[in-house]
Amino acid sequence: MNSEAVKRLAGHEVLIVGDLMLDHYLVGSVERISPEAPVPVVAVSREEYLLGGAGNVARNIAALGGMPTLVAVTGDDDHASCVCGHCDQAGIKLRVHRMNNRPTTVKTRIIAHNQQVVRVDHECTDFLDQSDNQAVLSMIARELPGKKVIILSDYGKGLLSRAFMDSLHQLLNDCDERPLVLVDPKTRNYDLYDGVDLLTPNAKEASEGAYLPVGSQEEIIAAGQALFRRLNCEHLLITLGGKGMALFTSSNEVYHIPTFAQKVFDVTGAGDTVIATLALSLSSGNDLLTSSILANYAAGIVVGQVGAAVATLDSIVDVMRSLPEPEVTTWMK
Repeated sequence: MNSEAVKRLAGHEVLIVGDLMLDHYLVGSVERISPEAPVPVVAVSREEYLLGGAGNVARNIAALGGMPTLVAVTGDDDHASCVCGHCDQAGIKLRVHRMNNRPTTVKTRIIAHNQQVVRVDHECTDFLDQSDNQAVLSMIARELPGKKVIILSDYGKGLLSRAFMDSLHQLLNDCDERPLVLVDPKTRNYDLYDGVDLLTPNAKEASEGAYLPVGSQEEIIAAGQALFRRLNCEHLLITLGGKGMALFTSSNEVYHIPTFAQKVFDVTGAGDTVIATLALSLSSGNDLLTSSILANYAAGIVVGQVGAAVATLDSIVDVMRSLPEPEVTTWMK
């Protein structure tokens, strides 16, 4: 693969629909135990907010030179304003439906000495009602023209429901040119993804969706084929951590892409990086195998950094130049 496939990513559009959240970090140190209860007292030295969930997917696309449009819901609160500011700063076109009956999803992580002490979630995971669904669908309809790829970023926070998906499929089917639909799945919502173009579960999610183990090559193939039978999807990419990726271009054609990551410091957001790179690459006209290899490079860069990192075009080109191209093997054809 040459660098032209990477440079081609810049300037292309991707529509992201999904669960937007704010990642809140309180970082400090522990020097004593609380006299009130047997818990550590964290002296906070740094506080940070980052885009999470579907917001991190959009952030990855922007970092790769793409043009992300994000459709999501938030509460009608100060955290929603914070989300909007971060989207503006990252170059993300945000179309948000603010709701006064639920909070903006916020995940607060308290970290001391590079270890997470506790996580506190502020969220509502109830499904949206009909009027709120319609508000989101109307925003999607306005943003669809010209989009070749749409990502559904499902974190199980209530946006993707059966009613929503039925209406979305109707909306997509009415398009002059139906965009490709890529899904980063949530196990509890698997049956909502029937007929999508590409599903990107990790090994655990694939195992849970297929009701089969995912360990050996034979097990991975069997689980992938079970997902095809369950969901009638066009393609499937199972991310396997240190074992790389298994790309099912169909239920009977499977390729293995080995990981090139030499050091793994933090897997936070790696799935977001994979689907973001895939979507942007497909939108640019690259084929599915090429796009999966680029996603593998991008994920390898991200896991080698601490925190919710992103890959850039330059970082991918640098890695491609410094390391041998991964040897893609055929598992089944």
